[in-house]
Amino acid sequence: MIKNILGRLPRKPGKAGDSRDAAAAAAAGNGIEPSNSYSVARSMDPGNKRAGNGDYAVPPGVTPGPVTNGTVVYHSNEPLPAFKDVAASEKQNLFVKKVNLCCAVYDFTDPTKNLKEKEVKRQTLMELVDYVTSANGKFSEVIMQEITKMVSINLFRSSNPTPRENKAIEGVDLEEDEPLMDPAWSHLQIVYEVFLRFVASQETDAKLAKRYIDHSFILRLLDLFDSEDPRERDYLKTILHRIYGKFMVHRPFIRKAINNIFYRFIFETEKHNGTAELLEILGSIINGFALPLKEEHKLFLVRALIPLHKPKCVSMYHQQLSYCITQFVEKDCKLADTVIRGLLKYWPVTNSSKEVMFLGELEEVLEATQPAEFQRCMVPLFRQIARSMNSSHFQVAERALFLWNNDHIENLIKQNYKVLLPIIYPALERNARDHWNQAVRSLTLNVRKIFSDHDPTFFGECVQRFNDEELKQEESNSKREALWKRLEEMAASKPGENNTSGTPNGKSSQAAG
Repeated sequence: MIKNILGRLPRKPGKAGDSRDAAAAAAAGNGIEPSNSYSVARSMDPGNKRAGNGDYAVPPGVTPGPVTNGTVVYHSNEPLPAFKDVAASEKQNLFVKKVNLCCAVYDFTDPTKNLKEKEVKRQTLMELVDYVTSANGKFSEVIMQEITKMVSINLFRSSNPTPRENKAIEGVDLEEDEPLMDPAWSHLQIVYEVFLRFVASQETDAKLAKRYIDHSFILRLLDLFDSEDPRERDYLKTILHRIYGKFMVHRPFIRKAINNIFYRFIFETEKHNGTAELLEILGSIINGFALPLKEEHKLFLVRALIPLHKPKCVSMYHQQLSYCITQFVEKDCKLADTVIRGLLKYWPVTNSSKEVMFLGELEEVLEATQPAEFQRCMVPLFRQIARSMNSSHFQVAERALFLWNNDHIENLIKQNYKVLLPIIYPALERNARDHWNQAVRSLTLNVRKIFSDHDPTFFGECVQRFNDEELKQEESNSKREALWKRLEEMAASKPGENNTSGTPNGKSSQAAG
């Protein structure tokens, strides 16, 4: 009762903080929200001067609200002073205030809402970019903490646009669709730019920054790679690459996290928008691997990179994947056999465009393959090449025959022609006789000439062997046809065999009874 009476007594308006608290509490009690709609929560740790207003006076338009659960909430629709207008000793405090004011998150689906506040935030973010770029002293731990907090609030959105179904899985080229652009990109882009400049800056001490750019932060950053917006993925690619280069302690964790994304993509969802960007980062990482390659890296090749050929949407990231695969073979030529057998395992059967891509990648791998590794896999490899040469899709057949235009591959074939010519000669002969495409027939004759010029005697033996096998096949076909003809004649000569009653000898079921 006494508390209720005391609560009705008027307060002394001596302290500005008390009056603000009372006004905010009254507004909250009436269900009224402040007209300027962004709020920033700041830590109010005891003794932490940066958590309050510090020595710098709060400018017009910036109103500290009530303290709630140890945090003070700010509202603003006016920009803070420029860095050039304050003393050098106050710049860090002002920077922290600007960073905190940029923690506001607005609804950009309504372009008419909070226009003034959005513009204030955009201008403040641009000032932060300039400040971070021109910094000439090490960033303090306070600045690192505030920047990562602001980046987390802005980028790690709880309501990202729902990714569309990956239409490439259904045979539709997703690249033909317009990507979904984030309406908040005008702010997000500058936030990304601030963070990129911060990570890349020489004034950022990795030993201190790793406390805030930690494993949890990196995992949430990697989650953003599934964004529909290609502009966002491009920034993420650059930032993650910079983090990998600067924070050596995080390198194994980043590789493992990317591994897990690939495993989920390959074996569970087959849907991820950022596979190409992640592979592009890995291409640079693989290029820097020290020799000899660690077993961990070889397992990554076998368990993640090679199976990435499996999804139907491989065309969306095949260029980057092919580069990563080739990097491994160039680093360690003994991996060529593993890679080629992996390609054969996932070789497409009915997808002609995918088969053309595989043949292109195969050429790049063979170009880095040494004779010893080539001999280990050449028999199954050229059985597949022979099938591709006989493809009715002219681009597949043409791409397979183009392998002979590569001098290194031609030399490998010539070194082993006594094993390979008997495998591919039947395909060459069938193309020369029956293929519908003139360009394929011309390329086939060129390949035949290469073999006949290299060893005319052995080439003649292969021709004779092919002709003999054809005669045997014709004899076998004739015998089979004659056998079927005899069976038909025997069936016709026995009365009752072709009755329609469904009982032996044409008797009805009643007679049988």
